[in-house]
Amino acid sequence: MQEKTFDFSSMSEQEMQSVLEQYQIILTCEEALKIQQDVLKRPPTLSECTLWSIQCSEYCSYKSTQNYLKQFSTKAPNVLLEREREGAGVVTIATDEQGHRYVVVVSHESPNCLSHLVPYEGAATGVGENLSKVSCMGARVIAMADSLRFGDVNLPKTQWLHEGIIAGIASYGNPAGIPNIAGDVSYHPGYNENCLVTVTTLGLAKEEELIHSVVPKDIDLEVEDYELILVGKPTDNSGFCGARFASAELESDKASQGVAQEPNAFLGRHLLKAHYALFDILKERKLIKKVGFKDLGVGGIACASVEIVNGHGAELLLDHVPISLEGLPPSMVLCSETQERYLWAVPASMSELVLDHYNKAFDLPNVSSGSAAVVIGKVRNDGWYKVRYKNQLLIDIKVQDVTSGIFYDRPIKDRAIKFTEPCIGMPEDCNDMLLSILTHENVACSEMVYENYDKQVQGRTYLERGVAAAGVIQPFNSDDYSEELQLYGIALAVSHNPAYNDIDPYFGAMNAVARALRKVAIVGASPQALTACLCYGNPEKPEHMGDFSEGVCGIVDACKDYLLKEHPGNSIPIITESVSLYNESKTQGSIPPSPMLSCIGVMKDVTKAITRAFKQQDSCILMVGDRQDELGGSVYYQLHNQLGSQIPAPKMTLLTREIHALTDAIESGLILAADVIDVGGLAATIAIMSAPNKIGANIHVPSELSQDLVLFSETSGFVLEVAPENLDAVEQIFSHYHVGTVLIGHTNPSKKLLMQDCIDLSVVFSEQAWRNGLREKIL
Repeated sequence: MQEKTFDFSSMSEQEMQSVLEQYQIILTCEEALKIQQDVLKRPPTLSECTLWSIQCSEYCSYKSTQNYLKQFSTKAPNVLLEREREGAGVVTIATDEQGHRYVVVVSHESPNCLSHLVPYEGAATGVGENLSKVSCMGARVIAMADSLRFGDVNLPKTQWLHEGIIAGIASYGNPAGIPNIAGDVSYHPGYNENCLVTVTTLGLAKEEELIHSVVPKDIDLEVEDYELILVGKPTDNSGFCGARFASAELESDKASQGVAQEPNAFLGRHLLKAHYALFDILKERKLIKKVGFKDLGVGGIACASVEIVNGHGAELLLDHVPISLEGLPPSMVLCSETQERYLWAVPASMSELVLDHYNKAFDLPNVSSGSAAVVIGKVRNDGWYKVRYKNQLLIDIKVQDVTSGIFYDRPIKDRAIKFTEPCIGMPEDCNDMLLSILTHENVACSEMVYENYDKQVQGRTYLERGVAAAGVIQPFNSDDYSEELQLYGIALAVSHNPAYNDIDPYFGAMNAVARALRKVAIVGASPQALTACLCYGNPEKPEHMGDFSEGVCGIVDACKDYLLKEHPGNSIPIITESVSLYNESKTQGSIPPSPMLSCIGVMKDVTKAITRAFKQQDSCILMVGDRQDELGGSVYYQLHNQLGSQIPAPKMTLLTREIHALTDAIESGLILAADVIDVGGLAATIAIMSAPNKIGANIHVPSELSQDLVLFSETSGFVLEVAPENLDAVEQIFSHYHVGTVLIGHTNPSKKLLMQDCIDLSVVFSEQAWRNGLREKIL
C-alpha cells in the first residue's frame, strides 16, 4: 500500500489541524507549510512528517531554548568533549603514571510526562535510556542517581506514583547491576498533575577508548562503504509518540496510548556486557576511532540514523528491520522508540565481526525472542537521507534540512505572582517546631525510597546513599590500576528546591547550583562539573518562558563565579544538559520552575571521605556561613502555610573560597563530620548529624537575629565537627582563604539537643521523628 502524502498547501487551517491531530504529527500548521513549501517544495509523506515532528520537537532541537542554552559555559581545562552531537558529557578526572587520562561520561535525562501516566514503565525507561547513552560512548556504566518530584504527599495519586516510579527505577537499575549512590525526593502541590523523574548516570573510560556518536567526518566512501547495523530488541509500536508527546500539554484522557516503552532490564544488562566485550575487540584491533555508536532513544531508527552519519547521508531499508508486531506501518517502524536498541555505523569490512559478535558470541536471538543484529542500511556520500520500504521511497530529503531544525524567539514575561514576607512570631514550643520540621516530608529521612535500590553492586561504592549529602564511589579499586589511581574517588550529588524556584526562578536556580556544589564538597570532593536537566512549563506561554529565561540566567551567573580549585581562573562547566518542557496540565497549570542540577566531584584519596554523623563526644562544632533573614521558602514557613520573598541569595565568590578551604581541611584529615545547612535550617542539620550515633550537641550561635531565624533560616552554609586538638589548624586553613568560622558549640554525652536556650530535646525523640517522618506519610 502506498504511503500517504499530505498537500498542506491545498488545505484550510482547520483541515490541516485535523490531519495533524489524526496522524499524531506534533507540528503547527505554519511548520507543516514551511516544510512543504520552503524545504521539500512538494507534499511530504507521512514518514517525513513523523520524522520532522520529532526532530523539530523541543526535546530534540531545543527550538525554543537553544539560544538560552548557548549561554552555558561548557569549556574548561578538564572538559574533554563538549556534548554537542555526542550522547553525553565528558570530564577528565585522573591521569595515570603513563599519561593516560581517565574520564567520566555523564548523561542526565528525564522521562517526566511518561512517568506520570505509566509510572513504572516511565521510570524504568528513564534509567535504561541513561545507561544506553553512557555506554554508547565506550564507557563502563559505574553509578547513577535519581531526583524525584511528587505532588502533595497526602494524595492517593501521589502515593500511587511514588510506589510505581521507585519500583520502576529499582526494576531496571538493580538487574542491570548499576549502583544508585545519590538522589533526593521532594513533595510540592505544584507536581500534583505532573511529577518529575530525572536520572543522572556516570560511566568510566580512558580518553583514547571513547567512541563517538557519529562516524568520522573524513571517511572516504569511495574507498570503503560504511554500513548501519541495528542491534537489540525487535521493533514494536511502543514509545511511538516519544519526543512529540513531550512537546504538548499533558492530557490524562489521551493517557498512554502508544507512548509506553516496555523496558527489559535483563536484556539491557546482556547488551551492556556484549558492548563492553566488543569495545575490547575494537581497542585491540585499533578500530575504535573508525566507528559511530548511538542508542535508539527519542525518534528511534530515524533520529539515530540521521544523526550518526554526521552529515554524510544515509540509505535505509526498513524491510530488514526485525519487528515483533505484524502490520506495523513504516512510519512506526522508523520512529518507534522501542527500548534496548542500538545503531552502529562501521566500515563494511567490520560488519561480519559486529554481526557475529552479537548474534553468535552473545547469542542475541536466543537470549531474547526476535532480538538480533542486522544491517539495515548504509552511509551515503551525497548528504541525502533516503528511506525505502517494499520498493517505496518513503523519505527523500537532505540530512542538513532535517537536523537544522526550526527555531523560535519566544516572547517572555515576568511572572505575575509576587511574594511578601509574612509576620510569624517565635513558636510557642521550639521543641515541637523542630520535631515538626524533622517529620516534614522534605526534611525527613528518605530511606524508604533508596532502600529499594542496590547501592553496593559492582563493589565500587565507598559512601553509599543516605550517609552523606553525596554518594562516593572508588572507580579504580582493583589491581588493574596503579596504587595512586586506586585511591581516587568520585562524588555525585543532585540539587533543586521547588519552593525557592516557585518564589524566584533566578535565585532558585542559583541555589540549585550552590547546593549541588556544597553537597559534593561536604564529603571532601572538589567539584569538577555540573549537569542540568531543565524542567519547565509551556514555552508558548510568555510567563513560563520568562521563568526559563530567569532560570538559565541564574545558572549562568552562579557557574561564572564558582572557580575550579585545580584550574585557577576557570569557571565550573556545564558538561551536558537536557530540556523537558510542557510540564503542565489543563487542570492545574505549570509545575514550579525546576532546574534539576547534578554535580560531579573528585578526590585523590577516597579514604579521607567523611559522612554527616557526629563521631565522638566533646568535639567542637563549627559553623561556616552566617545566619541571614532568609526564611522565604523555608519548611518553617511552609508549616505555617506561608511563603515569603526572602530566599537564600548565594554569594558564589565566597562559596568558592569556602569549598576550597573545606576540601583542604578534609583532605588534611582534620574534619570528623560535616553537613550542609539546608532545608529545615541549622536546627534540623544539627539534629540529623546527631541521629546516626545518638550523640547530643550544645549549640549557641552569637547573633542579633531572632531565635527562629537562627534556628530555622535556610541560609546555606556548613556545620563541621572538629576534634579540639585540630581546631586551630582548621581555623588557619579557613583564614588562609579569608573565610570566617564560628564556634557554635560542642557535642555532648547527654544524648540531648540543647540549642539557643529554647530547644531541649532528647536525641532519641529527634532521631525517631526524622527517621520515620516520611515512612509514616507514605506507607
